[in-house]
Amino acid sequence: MHDQTQTRRFERHRLEQNRLELLAPAKNLAYGIEAINHGADAVYMGGPAFGARSAAGNSLEDIEALARHAHRFGAQVFVAFNTLLHDHELEQARRLTHQIYEAGADALIVQDMGLLALDLPPIALHASTQTDNRTPEKVKFLQDVGFSQVVLARELSLEQIRAISAQTSVQLEFFIHGALCVSYSGQCNISYARTGRSANRGECAQLCRLPCSLQKPDGEVLVESSHLLSLKDMDQSANLEALIEAGIRSFKIEGRLKGLDYVKNVTAWYRQKLDAILEKRPDLVASSAGRCTYGFTPDPKKSFNRGGTDYFLHGRQLGIDSPRSPKYLGEPLGRVSKIGRDGIEIEGKALSLNNGDGLGFFKPNDELVGMRLNKVEGKQLLLSEPVPGLKVGAEIYRNHDQTFSKLLEKPSAERRIRVDMQLSECDAGLRLAFCDEQGVEACVTLACDKRPADNPERALQQARDQLAKLGNSLFVARKIELAFTTPLFIAASQLNGLRRDGIAALEAARLVSYRRPERRVPLADVSYPQHRLSYLGNVLNKAAEDFFREHGVERIAPAYEANKEEGEVMLMITKHCIRYSQNLCPKEVPGLKPEPLELKMGKDSFRLRFDCKRCEMQVMGSLKR
Repeated sequence: MHDQTQTRRFERHRLEQNRLELLAPAKNLAYGIEAINHGADAVYMGGPAFGARSAAGNSLEDIEALARHAHRFGAQVFVAFNTLLHDHELEQARRLTHQIYEAGADALIVQDMGLLALDLPPIALHASTQTDNRTPEKVKFLQDVGFSQVVLARELSLEQIRAISAQTSVQLEFFIHGALCVSYSGQCNISYARTGRSANRGECAQLCRLPCSLQKPDGEVLVESSHLLSLKDMDQSANLEALIEAGIRSFKIEGRLKGLDYVKNVTAWYRQKLDAILEKRPDLVASSAGRCTYGFTPDPKKSFNRGGTDYFLHGRQLGIDSPRSPKYLGEPLGRVSKIGRDGIEIEGKALSLNNGDGLGFFKPNDELVGMRLNKVEGKQLLLSEPVPGLKVGAEIYRNHDQTFSKLLEKPSAERRIRVDMQLSECDAGLRLAFCDEQGVEACVTLACDKRPADNPERALQQARDQLAKLGNSLFVARKIELAFTTPLFIAASQLNGLRRDGIAALEAARLVSYRRPERRVPLADVSYPQHRLSYLGNVLNKAAEDFFREHGVERIAPAYEANKEEGEVMLMITKHCIRYSQNLCPKEVPGLKPEPLELKMGKDSFRLRFDCKRCEMQVMGSLKR
């Protein structure tokens, strides 16, 4: 018996290690339902409070409704609970974790370690990327204190991910698409320093997207009014298999503030990519059930993006930033060859355009201007109104595809669970058995007379046809077996009733069989990798301080939001190096001497400090009282 239990545990662990999870954002209930319908194995959304996107909160009722829908497919709902907490908020946070658990959520995404010192419900815990997860030692610590999933820093290379995977057994999650924070997550205090809005409390002012100038301390300007800290968006479409081999099992799409078209389109894009991998890798399985069909062809270039980069996955490279604009440029069309009274002509037009498309171009001062295409007449593109500043030779982009957008406004996906069906005789009459793609079974019977069919071939075909009509249910027939010794005459109404009862029984069985993930049991005597924590440790409450002291940290400075840091400190730590991007890196340009540099952002100046050993840049500044 002991051996059988051990075998089952080993098999469960093996399956967990080989499940691939596509994790999509859910701004609200409607977005979450569409993310599931378009192929997500899990969704993450904000709760009523304490989420790192303060503008994307949701009620407990909506969390419950989304969990009900997700669990029908065996998919999961994670609630972002990843802000720092003040002492006076801890009791409210504790109560809310229990309410979220009772609503049916599968996991909490956590930043503040003070939560672990509270009386939490038995809900799985995921370590937010805000906890700055860059090293094997840090990830192993989080694993050992009870986290079952860890969201790794976006800046990691494949080599670094492999090292973390080799030294841990926790499930590793990685961002594969969407906006990039220029700073290591959880290590950015520039928003709080200048505006009082804390990124660690869900209120980032996104100063990194503003234009700034690069200058020397004497005021000499090297780069004027450019978006030097604004990055392109993450796009790991080409690296999914490499990430799997490195140990990633949860693939996360950024975007809890993005539009519904983005959620549908990008989720469908990565669902197809992962399904193609699963088709040729029998050692891997999807984390939830159901196959999707779409009413459109997914293409992430048609949804909001700042251009794509795989960031530092293959090492440092040029072109990860988006200095001209932090806005969505769209797809390049060609250059203006002629400007008329009502419209323009484009030379080398590469795309088919539609009435109502959105276009854009840069003015000579690099201001991005949008315009609406009113009508296409041959080569002429008639605009809704004249556009000042548009010149012959300007490069034109399409940032809104009207036809594509209309497709996504409609119901655009169906998700069905494959099921095998067997119709056979039983003592009372007929028995219809179901077994779905995840092995969940259900069975219903019908008491009736068993009369041999006059036309056996026709009777068998009619039975197959009626049983296959699974309509708007969750299911689609994969295999239908008719196990009769002699074909029977069965009325269509009897078959339809048996099928409906069977579908209801199978869906009920799926809900009964669904098990939320269990909380990982923390180990005893776990030591934190460091003995000292600066303000960058983000300890804002007494419970968090007690947690770290319990795990061996001797000196703990309060978080930046405690307003204790006097004078200049690191406000941002980033792998993106402006010296490197501007060809000013002494390691890359022989004979170039390193010079002090500053960023000028409006009236504020920030000193830049370069840690060449770690190949990182630090933005220095002080708290604006």
